[in-house]
Amino acid sequence: MVSLKLQKRLAASVLKCGKRKIWLDPNEINEISLANSRRNIARLEKDGLIMKKPTVVHSRNRVRVRNEAKRKGRHTGIGKRRGTANARLPFKVLWMRRTRVLRRLLKKMRDAKKIDKHIYHTLYLHAKGNQFKNKRVLLETIHTMKAEVAKAKALADQAEAKKSRARARVAKRAKRNEKSSEQ
Repeated sequence: MVSLKLQKRLAASVLKCGKRKIWLDPNEINEISLANSRRNIARLEKDGLIMKKPTVVHSRNRVRVRNEAKRKGRHTGIGKRRGTANARLPFKVLWMRRTRVLRRLLKKMRDAKKIDKHIYHTLYLHAKGNQFKNKRVLLETIHTMKAEVAKAKALADQAEAKKSRARARVAKRAKRNEKSSEQ
């Protein structure tokens, strides 16, 4: 068996690849062994006695299929988890998302004049203090607060009307008393 180490090295250099990618025709070993220059190697390559092997396929198909399944929620059970819950989806990220949602809603409602600045400030601080689990709870609170404010305003208006009627009555009585005292 003739050593073709030199030929393989030269072929790798000529074909611009690694030695492991060089294929030497096992039926033409004697002819290949005579080639001792780059030019000879290039000629043999043209004749098809020396070839560059194709790159080995490293398919990503299985990975793609698995990722598609993971998107649907497969392969994510307790046995597949390595990190803590906090490492997988940090609590801080959840907090930031929720806070931004709540603050955005408050700002939108204040700009649309649906809540006044006092309610806005109170609820902003409540949101900062982790009072609202989600947007729905915040909206419920807004509705109840608005109802309370409206109720208080209605009661104040009623009381004011009552007072003004009483004042009118007292003034009328005073006038009547004045007239009767004159006669």
